[in-house]
Amino acid sequence: MKKTILLLEDDKNLNRGITMRLEKEGYHVLSAFGVSQAEALMEQNKVQLIISDITLEDGNGIDFCCRLRETSGVHLIFLTALDQEMDIVNGYDAGADDYMTKPFSLMVLVSKVHALMKRVEMAETVYLNSGDIRVSLQKMKAWRGEEQIPLSKKEMQLLIFFLENPKQILSREQITEAVWDVDGQFVDDNTVPVNISRLKGKLEDDAIQNVRGMGYIWTKEVIKE
Repeated sequence: MKKTILLLEDDKNLNRGITMRLEKEGYHVLSAFGVSQAEALMEQNKVQLIISDITLEDGNGIDFCCRLRETSGVHLIFLTALDQEMDIVNGYDAGADDYMTKPFSLMVLVSKVHALMKRVEMAETVYLNSGDIRVSLQKMKAWRGEEQIPLSKKEMQLLIFFLENPKQILSREQITEAVWDVDGQFVDDNTVPVNISRLKGKLEDDAIQNVRGMGYIWTKEVIKE
């Protein structure tokens, strides 16, 4: 099912241009040109992300966001010409996930949308399944069939990273950044291959393959539920 984005932008040409690009990226876009229209659309639809201007004819995007945060945790990006330091601070204080100033790069906006939508998808996902491997994201446990697999914290993080990015070549640098850099740990050249080797041994599965000179890939389909 397509993810739904509410776009609150009173410039009709800009609204149309952003809508066309996001629809091309596979999203369902609800266009609003004022706060009252946006609030009505929010009541009638399940929205995963809001992109909102701040200065609007019938209200203020900051006030809209503050009211929204009383009842909803939906992700929100401010897209506005207000570029002063306090404007940006006020935007984040109101509850925005991101803040972009005009003029802006449509490519960067799309990248930010993809990143937030990935967080939405992971929040909605409870299990990752691939072959006879099953992972609970809530319990941080893994099974092979009915048998629980004894994984360390890093091995579990490594497995989840592969399952979140199936059939993609992941470089050693990408893996290091995703699994180790978040903890500020020193990582030597052998850390990634040694941990992958241990993980493969515990999984007793050939889904992780080494792509010579490029990195590693999870070769099997992954089903999220």
